[in-house]
Amino acid sequence: MKRLSLLLLILTPFTTFAQQTKKQINLVDYINPLMGTQSHYDLSNGNTYPAIALPWGMNTWTPQTGKMGDGWQYTYDAYKINGFKQTHQPSPWMNDYGQFAIMPETGHIKVTQDGRQSWFSHKTEIAKPYYYSVYLADHDVTAEITPTERSAQFRFTFPKSDSSFIVIDAFDRGSYVKIIPSQNKIVGYSTKYARGPLKNFKNYFVIYIDKPFTLTRTYSDSTATDSTELHAKHASAVIGFKTSIGEQVHLRVASSFISIEQAELNLKREQGNDSFNTTEQKAKDVWNKTLNHVAVEGGTIDQTRTFYSCLYRMLFFPNKLYEINAQGKILHYSPYTGKTESGYMFAGTGFWDTFRALYPFLNLVYPSINKEMQEGLINDYKEGGWLPEWSSPGYSDVMVGNNSASIVAEAYLKGARGYDIETLYQALIHGANNEGPRATGRKGVEYYNTLGYVPYDVKINENAARTLEYAYDDFAIYELGKALHKPESEIGIYKKRSMNYRNLFDPSIGLMRGKNKDGSWETPFNPFKWGDAFTEGNSWHYTWGVFHDIQGLVNLMGGKKQFVAKLDSVFTLPPIFDDSYYGEVIHEIREMQIAGMGQYAHGNQPIQHMIYLYGYAGEPWKAQYWARETMNKMYKATPDGYCGDEDNGQTSAWYVFSAIGFYPVCPAAGQYVLGAPLFNKITLNLENGKQVIINSPNNSAANKYVNTLSYNGKPYDFNWLSHAALMQGAVLNFNMSAKPNKQRGTKDVDFPYSLSNEK
Repeated sequence: MKRLSLLLLILTPFTTFAQQTKKQINLVDYINPLMGTQSHYDLSNGNTYPAIALPWGMNTWTPQTGKMGDGWQYTYDAYKINGFKQTHQPSPWMNDYGQFAIMPETGHIKVTQDGRQSWFSHKTEIAKPYYYSVYLADHDVTAEITPTERSAQFRFTFPKSDSSFIVIDAFDRGSYVKIIPSQNKIVGYSTKYARGPLKNFKNYFVIYIDKPFTLTRTYSDSTATDSTELHAKHASAVIGFKTSIGEQVHLRVASSFISIEQAELNLKREQGNDSFNTTEQKAKDVWNKTLNHVAVEGGTIDQTRTFYSCLYRMLFFPNKLYEINAQGKILHYSPYTGKTESGYMFAGTGFWDTFRALYPFLNLVYPSINKEMQEGLINDYKEGGWLPEWSSPGYSDVMVGNNSASIVAEAYLKGARGYDIETLYQALIHGANNEGPRATGRKGVEYYNTLGYVPYDVKINENAARTLEYAYDDFAIYELGKALHKPESEIGIYKKRSMNYRNLFDPSIGLMRGKNKDGSWETPFNPFKWGDAFTEGNSWHYTWGVFHDIQGLVNLMGGKKQFVAKLDSVFTLPPIFDDSYYGEVIHEIREMQIAGMGQYAHGNQPIQHMIYLYGYAGEPWKAQYWARETMNKMYKATPDGYCGDEDNGQTSAWYVFSAIGFYPVCPAAGQYVLGAPLFNKITLNLENGKQVIINSPNNSAANKYVNTLSYNGKPYDFNWLSHAALMQGAVLNFNMSAKPNKQRGTKDVDFPYSLSNEK
């Protein structure tokens, strides 16, 4: 007894310490913002940059290693930094808008990017979502940044020098700078953007520096002027002063798309008199509060870092375009009217990517921000006449589909309320029956609505992909119409059109194929040909794009056995390809080729849901296997940690959902298809106060299969979960095993929703 008491006395302090340590864990510090930054034009490992910002913040900051206008603004294998850039860039392919850069330097004034750049090392680089620091060797300056939603603070630690400077580069599309020495202040604007046209576009900025200026200059490109105020194609400002060794110079920076006065207001509202350290702590607190909606336990440190690094990427786009005026009113610059308008606005995302898993995650875990996004879509429609399919910040002519239908329908179907859904419904009807500017509405709609498909031979590219996506979008419209109690005479046509996918299925090969206007098949046909009839993929990738009616696809393929065999073939086929449509091996092709998973091209979106389709055909253990394989092989919290474009949170959302243990194959259907959890315990802290707790205590690298599952204490054999039921709170207990249970989830009644099964 004495020995036991002594042992308890010895262990108690350690137990208490462990408990305290666990409580004090900052989830944000698991994140590596450099994940995915080791990317290039011809091979993407994420195409990301270190985003120093708050969740969904209007402004993001990043060190810039690339040239002005280069979408690859930061790459891990670069070794020189030429500025710290305010960015709104969703991807290098979309490039940027609303950008300017700040750079400290010593010695001689060098205003050009090449002149002012400095060597740096990752050994002196600290990257956190809420804080960035790096040593600029050529200038002997340490630069630090910490953000708010629409502003930031900089702290530059200078050496002893009588020639210390700060360069403000407003970039080269037409810009303005003004130095106001009496207020230690610089104001200006940049008009640079990559996707347009944009009316009256300006990103206004205001910068306060806590040290008097002893030198002021403005530059038109690299030519100095005598004025403290300059309008030019490429305007920059330089201020200078003497510094002592280790002297810290602080900058308070804010911007606005509305006016310099609004930028001042944004700065005052978001920073007040806060110190750099206070702003940093507040930013850290915001990140921890946001991340704490999802708590994972029991994985390896690498798995935990990867999970939260992916979750971090999911919390940026679309970013807030709206601001708050002096009266507390929400308003925004409109990229459509060029005026300041009332209400919410978001920008910087492509629905072709994000309808698949990012928006479903918002609807599950962060529905309040998605409600704001829905209100923003109303304003997109009212001001521009169309819902965006890709916004950056206005309509952008890229990608295919009419997937705003999924974004709008899913939010309402999953419980979002308190906004003008009738206007959004009318926007969907308008978009479904008309072709709009810059990828809005539906290209080829006249063919689709009459023939039931977009033909291959009418000079509309990526026609088969468009047809398949329109069919799912029609399903989303139909489901929303039902929820809004619209008459069958009005919405029945969308249910009918949602079956148009069948028009492109060629039973002789068991795959989707382009079809000519006269009903004949595209000839010659190569199922390994990327592009052409498809979008950034081939027939093996797009054949599975029947999100709302997998049972219908099973039937077309001849039954469950043939369907599973076709799924298996994706992984067993060699990674051969035909790149003739593009005339080069695009990076998406290369990423599939080198992944070692056959034709499975996880680096791009069209096939990412395909693994979960085994659950529709009675072999869910194969979904469990391949989901775990993909998580293990394709993701890691390292600079080369993705297997393709991260794409505004979508590729990250696949990982986060899969690690939790389920995936939204059909976002508008209100179900998640089960895989298997990656961690021993996962807790979803929902905004309504409920919790979803997912336990799998014997989960391990070997025990990757689901042997049994209970839902709120009762045996559960279905291969799906209901969104509505999860929102009421739930406890899922997974019993995992090293061998698959080939009896569980095999009956037709166990399969997820398919439209063909509706009676």
